Formats: sequence, structure tokens, C-alpha cells
Amino acid sequence: MNMHERIMAGKLFTDMCEGMPEERNEAKRKMIAFNGTTPDTLAERMKIQKEMLSEESGTAWIEPPFYFCYGKHIILGEGTYVNFNCNFVDDGMIIVGKNVMFDPAVTIATVGHPIRPDMREYMYTAPVIIEDNVWIGENVTICPGVTIGENSVIGAGSVVVKDIPANCIAVGNPCKVLRQISAHDWEYYYKDRKLDAEDLKEEKALRED
Repeated sequence: MNMHERIMAGKLFTDMCEGMPEERNEAKRKMIAFNGTTPDTLAERMKIQKEMLSEESGTAWIEPPFYFCYGKHIILGEGTYVNFNCNFVDDGMIIVGKNVMFDPAVTIATVGHPIRPDMREYMYTAPVIIEDNVWIGENVTICPGVTIGENSVIGAGSVVVKDIPANCIAVGNPCKVLRQISAHDWEYYYKDRKLDAEDLKEEKALRED
């Protein structure tokens, strides 16, 4: 088993051999180029994005600046949106489903160190999986090995250290399930603001003007 295989198997590893420093440097070049794009160079931005992420990624939108270690260990599903200042520490795999929304300044970590002080030169990885239609609020931190189930919402500022089931709202540090997504959520979009078919029809007409 080589070092790359050890990493993906969750074994202890160090990352200064087998071309890994060169891989990270090449990823940084792509990251800097991506973050240097402007609204006037969107075609170039999308080209770099395709090169820097896993080839398994779909068409996603990332607002720069965006930060990562390797890039190629990040899979973003079709329709996913990543807002600015997100940090994806992708020594291990980050697998994101379709139509996932990341608010600004979300951190996903896939790597940790042993608690023993004399062993902290070593690292280990555990993949992070975020299923379809999840919404991650501002300044959320997602720790190694976490899976977040489809449709769930993670409240702003949460620290997610354990799996979150599907179809729920979870908040806090450590992040815990607050409640299930309910029938009320299908009728109201915010507090007492009710979803209204005529209002949505008006909004759609404005988009189509």
C-alpha cells in the first residue's frame, strides 16, 4: 500500500512524499488563477473550475475566493452553489450531491491528527458526504467523517461533528437536530410569510421580462 492508498483507506499518513507537495502546488496555482477571475472572465473561470475539481463533478457555481488543498478530491453535484470564502480541506474526499447550497465561509475538513502530542506529525482522513438538496448556513464547520442527509438544513455557525439525518433542521455547537422539516415549511418560507401562488407568479414574470 502506497501513501496515496493509505490516505484514502483512513490510515495514518504524512504528505511530503509521492509527489504530494507538487500536487498541492499545482492545485494552488489553479486556485489562485480561479480566485483571480472577474465577472468579465466567466468562461475562463469555468474552464479552471473544471480542471481543478474531480472529473466526476457536475455543473456547479463557485463564487471566488474559494480555498482547497488538492481540488481533485472534491466532487460537486449538478446545480450546487458555493458562496464566497468557503474552505474545503480535501486531503480526503468531499462528496457533495445535487442542488446543495453553501452560504459564505463554510469550512469542510476531512483530515485530523492523533490526540497524542508525540503523534501529531501524522494525519488521517475520513470523507465528508453531503447529500442532495442540503442547505449549509454561514460559518458552518463540518468535521471529518460526517454525512449530512438529503434536504436537511444546517443553521449558521454550527459545528457538525456527527452525522445529521435527512429532512431535518440542525443547529448548534455541537450541531444537533432541532426539528424535522414539516408541513409548515411547505406553506411558510419565513416566520409568518406565507408562500403564495400569485406572488410567485409575479416574481416569475419579472424574471422573464
